Amino acid sequence: MSVEALFNPRSIALVGATDKSGWSISTLLNLRTHGFAGSVHLVNPRGGVVHGSPAFRSLTEIPEPVDLAYVMVPTTAVLGVLREGTKLGIRCYVILTAGFGEAGEEGARLESEIAAFAAENSLVILGPNGNGYINAAADVTPYGLPIPEPLLRGSVGVVLQSGALASSVLAFAQARNVGISLLTSMGNESVVTVTDVIDYLVDDPATKVVALFLETIRNPAEFARVARRALEAGKPIVALKIGRSKLASHTAQAHTGALVGDDDVIDAALRQLGVIRVRSLEDLIITAGLLASTGPLPGRRVGVVTPSGGASEIIADRAEDEGLELPPFAPETVARLAEIVPAFGNVANPLDVTGYVLIDRTLLGRALEVVTADPEIDLVMLLSEPPRIAPPDPAPAFALYSASARRIAESPVPVVVVSNVLTDVTEFGRKVQQETGFPYVVGGIEHGLHAIGAAVRWSEARARALARPPAVPGDPRPAPPGATGVWAEHRASALLAAAGLPVVPSTLVSEESEAVAAAEGFGYPVVLKIAAEGLGHKSDIGGVRLGLSGPEEVREAFRALIAAVPPAATAAGGTGPALAGVLVQPQRSGGVELLVGLVRDPAWGLTLAVGLGGIWVEVLRDTALRVLPVDTAEVRLALSELRGTALLQGARGGEPADLDAVAEVVARIAAFAETLGDELESLEINPLLVTGSRVEALDALVTWRTPG
Repeated sequence: MSVEALFNPRSIALVGATDKSGWSISTLLNLRTHGFAGSVHLVNPRGGVVHGSPAFRSLTEIPEPVDLAYVMVPTTAVLGVLREGTKLGIRCYVILTAGFGEAGEEGARLESEIAAFAAENSLVILGPNGNGYINAAADVTPYGLPIPEPLLRGSVGVVLQSGALASSVLAFAQARNVGISLLTSMGNESVVTVTDVIDYLVDDPATKVVALFLETIRNPAEFARVARRALEAGKPIVALKIGRSKLASHTAQAHTGALVGDDDVIDAALRQLGVIRVRSLEDLIITAGLLASTGPLPGRRVGVVTPSGGASEIIADRAEDEGLELPPFAPETVARLAEIVPAFGNVANPLDVTGYVLIDRTLLGRALEVVTADPEIDLVMLLSEPPRIAPPDPAPAFALYSASARRIAESPVPVVVVSNVLTDVTEFGRKVQQETGFPYVVGGIEHGLHAIGAAVRWSEARARALARPPAVPGDPRPAPPGATGVWAEHRASALLAAAGLPVVPSTLVSEESEAVAAAEGFGYPVVLKIAAEGLGHKSDIGGVRLGLSGPEEVREAFRALIAAVPPAATAAGGTGPALAGVLVQPQRSGGVELLVGLVRDPAWGLTLAVGLGGIWVEVLRDTALRVLPVDTAEVRLALSELRGTALLQGARGGEPADLDAVAEVVARIAAFAETLGDELESLEINPLLVTGSRVEALDALVTWRTPG
């Protein structure tokens, strides 16, 4: 849905305007004081004078076309306003009124009527139950709460699924000197959605970064589409998505799914889409402000210039947390710095130029100039901030900051300016920045390093996305016959093998003699496993025997496995697992065991979990998640995220795994799972044994959706 006309009206009618309403007073005041150049009409059923101006009794009485109706009437009267407006050709509405879907069954019914009417008449409606919006770039401010002065115009578009937080976010952005292009309070999203607004901001030349506060992602497929558009357009999306706690999210129920909570899937999806996820409102605005200032950052190697030794130590700790590197300065850099920094200083990265900056006001700038020229540095973090209090003679301050701004602008690498702590930018500090060109200052070391780390990760994600074509889902095929319930290993492995995936050879037997013959065919040692329909995990009933080295051991193991399944379950109509026989397989040893699991998330669809497998999977919980589709490169990246990735690289003398071969097999498994259609609930391979370049599934389990 296009929202261009919604956010750029030339005339606005405030329907339900009254002197008794603070919403009405604030909305009109915002329009009058923040530069709206169009007509504003007040509508009150009694007519008369409202807010000191004549009011019309209805939309029909307004003698000129209206582009936007801002609706503040009681809940039951909203639909009538829409009907009247539609007859007059008004297509865009902001509904401030609350009491709809958020208020119970009757409110939900009324909201459904509004949504249906909007669909029938091609109406664009923001809300209900929202504050409106602030299009700062176009000086259009139909917003129901006071807008603090000054309204800072800038390039951050803010979209919030919260009305109560909108003004707080706006005030914080102003305090940190972050200008906005558009701020939208979404309300109930009965018609216009978050993704509609993101689509608009991706195309909006005034917007460089999108900042989101999300309570829910209503349509994951649509969100993924607009997120990819933003990534390709080079417009970062920074998101605060709430609901991380166990109290706020549910956990998927397949065995693999026990490792895949709802929020884990969202987190994986956002990372794949290049969306920067933050955990506080402060980080939301600070990170968005940084990216609006710098755009993509070229790498992780950070040079630090600061006048504080204590700050240097904090930075070193937090840089490591964020995956940022603080490499040693090149020899030529060290030599040049030694000529500048006082002898009692230490020329290293992070660079503490010492408190001598209070004597030599040029020291910090000269040191910055040297560090930015270092060939081993991708970007520089400069500890500085604009002045807070205007001195009697501000000219020297302006001269000093003008010189710094010039050095930063001419730097061969990006310079990110960070203050020591998170404090407001004062009116004088803002004036200095505006008049000297001194850049955006990230608020505080903690938030600053988080923002730099996030910006670097986004830059890397965008580079990866642009370097390879998007993964394409496999062509769906009809589900195999009998695709219901749990398919134990003998059927699951056969399904994988038929698709050309590497599976350990096996033979299903029903007699001792057949078991011995199969074992001798494979060669000892062998493994025997119980095969029973509906049995998810054989080890729970002692259904696996390993390292069998001769016929008698095979016979004994066969009898024990058959006895492990309750007799009642083997008969027709039994309530437990249905015995199908015993699997005989060659014994495999060595290598590293991985879990490859695919589970269907109710919102995002099939999700891949890859991690350390075998018996440790639930203990270590070392998995990396991806939402399908994925390609080999994405799987390779997921493997690198595992805490146990050192095992795959040959820790303690072990044979290194061919990670490209592993990634290729896992990607093929994921692609095959996609072809199985919506009937597939989960597919689990545990373990997938990796020995050098040999990759082989030793056990598998498939669960199909229960009909209905």
